[in-house]
Amino acid sequence: MDTNEFTVLKLFVVGILVNTWLMRGLSATDSFNIEPTAPRPKKACNESRLRWEVEVCGEVFKRDMGHINPQYWCNLTHFISEYHHFTRCTELKADIVSCYWPNPLVESYIIRIHKHFFSNCSEDHVVWVDPPDDTLTILILIPVFLTLAMIALVVWCSKRSDILA
Repeated sequence: MDTNEFTVLKLFVVGILVNTWLMRGLSATDSFNIEPTAPRPKKACNESRLRWEVEVCGEVFKRDMGHINPQYWCNLTHFISEYHHFTRCTELKADIVSCYWPNPLVESYIIRIHKHFFSNCSEDHVVWVDPPDDTLTILILIPVFLTLAMIALVVWCSKRSDILA
């Protein structure tokens, strides 16, 4: 056997051994129990407690919104953190009392909150604004140039068909 062939053979054997060693270390069956776990029993949703818990979340949200000037209530950037905490609070409280989220009770409370704080935020009509001229020019010229380039490529390839074939 040639020395180069012997070196390639040794590298091949070492590669297989290293691969086997790595795969054994990464195998999930060695370190984890793969038996299915029994689902934990689901308790019934306690809607009366959920109603109270959601009210607590709403009171905290109302208190937090009281610190924000009402003229900024329609601008989400001014109260996004407070709204996130309110939403997260309702999710956690629903989970604590074994209710799914969202559910009709939580949804109705959130709608009441929206009517209270955000009822004046809807616009009567949508105002469409044209993009700046530079952006509009680029958006028009890119497809035009791509179309011209594709046509040129097709013509060039068709003229060279005898060479390419």
